[in-house]
Amino acid sequence: QVQLVESGGGLVQVGDSLRLSCSASGGTFSRSAMGWFRQAPGKEREFVAAISGSGLFTYYGDSVKGRFIISRDNAKNMVYLQLNSLKFEDTAVYYCARADASSYSVRTVFGYWGQGTQVTVSS
Repeated sequence: QVQLVESGGGLVQVGDSLRLSCSASGGTFSRSAMGWFRQAPGKEREFVAAISGSGLFTYYGDSVKGRFIISRDNAKNMVYLQLNSLKFEDTAVYYCARADASSYSVRTVFGYWGQGTQVTVSS
């Protein structure tokens, strides 16, 4: 049974940094592409970042490119999202997601989701 548990959210100020973590269990972690998504109140879920199973390839949404960094540690079954230069509009619930495929594309289906962790950026 695949489980994903996010942690690391919190209340920060504009310009601050934060690191989110996602612990994965079940299945073969290194064979799964992983992603981070976010959803702000009243808005649709937004793609933030993804990383291939090997960790060699990373992808970012336009709104976070150059500020956020996704990484993974396959030995620990962990994926991380480093959030830098946070803006007020980064406020959202951030979700970790896992795909069955090892590579990522815009058509990748993420079938497993965590419960989310809240990030609030204050001015």
